[in-house]
Amino acid sequence: MTAVGAVGFDLDGTLFDHHGSARSAAVQFLGSLGVVTSEPTLARWFDAEEEHFERWRSGEISFSEQRRERLRSVLPPLGVGVPASDVDVDELFGRYLRAYESSWQAFPDALPLLRSLRSAGHRIGLLTNGTEAQQRAKLRRTGLLDEFDVVCTSERIGFSKPDARAFAALAYEIGVEPGACLFIGDDPAKDADGARAAGMQALLVDDRRRRGLPIGELVESVIAASVGAR
Repeated sequence: MTAVGAVGFDLDGTLFDHHGSARSAAVQFLGSLGVVTSEPTLARWFDAEEEHFERWRSGEISFSEQRRERLRSVLPPLGVGVPASDVDVDELFGRYLRAYESSWQAFPDALPLLRSLRSAGHRIGLLTNGTEAQQRAKLRRTGLLDEFDVVCTSERIGFSKPDARAFAALAYEIGVEPGACLFIGDDPAKDADGARAAGMQALLVDDRRRRGLPIGELVESVIAASVGAR
């Protein structure tokens, strides 16, 4: 095992509480349309988000279209009509987006962890499947942006997780060999499997912080093990 010289992070579900922010926004948005939200309704909302975001990630549809398709697949079964024109659908989605942005929050342990790693001399990078503007806005709003040496969005680098080339781009920009980078994320396939396929060490965390040790303790244990294995 190579000693860890840099730590890479996923954003949504790892440092940024996307599910909490999106859930709060969905309740507000659907309520404004007269929908009484329930757990099954919210599950359909998140299923549609995942389905159509993946269609954007794979290049099948545009980023704006994946937003429209989310509304087109979720709202009609709830008895809510969707406008015919893309402009009007975009305006409708904008109501959800404003609620989502107003709910943005990092996990409480995110900033202390990044600062602890930096003070210990580790370089820190971010690799996220998302657009440059929105992901940087999340980092800026939550006070995390200045803690990163490198921010790699799939939109900017041209590759998405779990493609090994995305992780290779992160390692190159952060200035370490992949084997000297520990990657931390919440998705078993996109984050953990993708990082390992690229030659990185990987740590899988829970996207709602419901199990095990705090993230900082998990990271420290992996880094300590890598140093001890030299």
